Formats: sequence, C-alpha cells, structure tokens
Amino acid sequence: MAAEAGLWQKARDGDTTAADQLARQTYRKVFAWLFKLSGDAELAADLTQETYRKAWSALGGFRGGCAITSWLCRIAYTTFLNHIRRPRALVPLAEEHEQAIPDPGESPEDSLLAAIEGARLRRAVRALPEPLGFAVAARYWAGLPTREIAALQEVSPVTIRKRLRKALARLAAALEDEV
Repeated sequence: MAAEAGLWQKARDGDTTAADQLARQTYRKVFAWLFKLSGDAELAADLTQETYRKAWSALGGFRGGCAITSWLCRIAYTTFLNHIRRPRALVPLAEEHEQAIPDPGESPEDSLLAAIEGARLRRAVRALPEPLGFAVAARYWAGLPTREIAALQEVSPVTIRKRLRKALARLAAALEDEV
C-alpha cells in the first residue's frame, strides 16, 4: 500500500509514468469486479475504461484513507450502477450474426444454466439497497477486506459485517423465492 500511495501521489502531480504503472497494477481487479457485476466482458471493458477516466479526473480528491484499488472499485461500482440505470435503445441483431458456431467445450445447456444462475445472483444483488449491495459486491466480487469497505463507506468494520450478514440473508431469501 505504501508503494501504491507513492504512485497515486506522483500520478496526482502529473507523472504519467506513475499513472500508467498504477493503472497496470489495478486494472485486472477493477475489470474482474465489473465483469462479475455485469456478466459481459465487453461491457466490463468499457466500464473499466470509464472508471479510469473518472478516477484520473478525480485523483486530486483521493485522500488516501483506503487502498487506491478500493477507491477505484467504488468508482467502478457507481459507474456500473449509472450504466444499468441509463435507458437504452434495442438494436436488432444483424442477419450475419444469427447463426453462431457452437462451442466445442461446455454444452449449451450447461452454459445456459450457469448464465441463468449468474444472472439471478446479479439481479438479486442489484435489488439490495445500495449499502448492502455495495458491501456484497465489494467483499465477494472485488475481494476487498472488510476494513477497506468500511473506510470507503465511512463506517466501522462491525457495521460492514452486519450489512453483509443482512445482505446474505436477504439474498438467500430472494433466491429461494425465485426457485
């Protein structure tokens, strides 16, 4: 974290090499979290780019109260929520893309079941109130430690643990009701 702190301070002061190194060190984690939230690699890549654009413009406001990766994950989560709340126009699928080549790996049925389960879980997490949804996504999808989540939310680690217990109970009930 000390090396990370030095990098963000240099990046904040305009050092593009430090900014590039910081992005390389944190990109995978931010992308992976957005992929888990969205279930779509292309969307996750787009949202990751948007996250870094927002982060670089707000870097001067980062106080260093938590790891920069945690701060980036919070920006990524907000970027994702803003994306799913935006109205979108539906675009019809082009004829040349209607026929897909089957994947020789996992069966279509297994892929479909895994996608359905992943979508059910993402929907259930998104349906949680924001503090609970963020706590679950940050802890289990981004792998952030409880103390980092607490610093981001400006609450105690005990509060985060309580939010996680409450969120997991709600998720279990929601997923049970959906079956």
